[in-house]
Amino acid sequence: MKIVLAGGSGQVGTMLARHFLAGGDEVVVLSRAPRPAPWRTVAWDAATVGAWAEELDGADAVLNLAGRSVDCRYHAKNRRAILESRLAATRAVGAAVQACATPPRVWLQASTATIYAHSHEIAHDESGQLGGDEPDAPAKWAFSVDVAKAWEAAATAVDLRATRLVLMRTAMVMNVDRGSIFDVLLRLVRFGLGGTPGDGRQYVSWLHEADFVRAVSLLLADGRLDGPVNLAAPAPLPIAGFFECLRRAYGRSIGLPAARWMLELGAFLMRTETELVLKSRRVVPGRLRQVGFEFEFPDWRTASADLVQRWRAARSAGAVRQRGLPQ
Repeated sequence: MKIVLAGGSGQVGTMLARHFLAGGDEVVVLSRAPRPAPWRTVAWDAATVGAWAEELDGADAVLNLAGRSVDCRYHAKNRRAILESRLAATRAVGAAVQACATPPRVWLQASTATIYAHSHEIAHDESGQLGGDEPDAPAKWAFSVDVAKAWEAAATAVDLRATRLVLMRTAMVMNVDRGSIFDVLLRLVRFGLGGTPGDGRQYVSWLHEADFVRAVSLLLADGRLDGPVNLAAPAPLPIAGFFECLRRAYGRSIGLPAARWMLELGAFLMRTETELVLKSRRVVPGRLRQVGFEFEFPDWRTASADLVQRWRAARSAGAVRQRGLPQ
């Protein structure tokens, strides 16, 4: 297949590009800052239709992953950039698809599991309650939900003649690349800080990289899947248990807990938001299970053990390369 990854130069795009390239597919990454890579990279501005749109004509699939990182403080300037970057890129991709003589047969549009309501008791499949007005959630958390809704609406507003649209409501994807969410969380454990944040009841929805790329491949191939699809492992768990499994996998017996006020202070110093660790995201993959998708890593205990092993192997190989020794 020819697969175009719009905004594909980040963590998620790199995972997918590696996967598709290894499978023999032609991969084209649209990037605002093209740089050398094993796949072809084409410049775009993530806002207007340009010469890059020619890559979509005759392609088998386009995946739109573009959007400013949410790992920042949610002041007015950043909120505007987070929202506008997503809407502009999605509208540009939609316009390019509409203009194709031979449009891609499938458009996978990035979305987020954060779209669902803050919940401890209820596990949300694709029919679950969307967030935004929960009485037990801070009002400022509504921003992330509003962005997710607007992001999806920008894609569904496009009049598609022959292209199947899938909205990928993706949980945190765990892989061992430097700077990944797993790398950050494991760093907390390594430094003895991987204890319970807040009251520890908030759920974590996650997905192992191996299952993520397999699920995306299924979305490309299975014509029964359109509209919202949750990309998340079937066993979300409270964050207290999440960190306990991660500590055991790494070999740490204890981790310092963090009260809510400590998290607020830390988030301020790190220029991020506590919502990323305090919102309870209890999301399950209803539609993937309906079509028979089987997870290689359905539970966090086995997933975290595998990821720690991979992380250690990757860091060991990197150290060998830095010393100039044969591997």
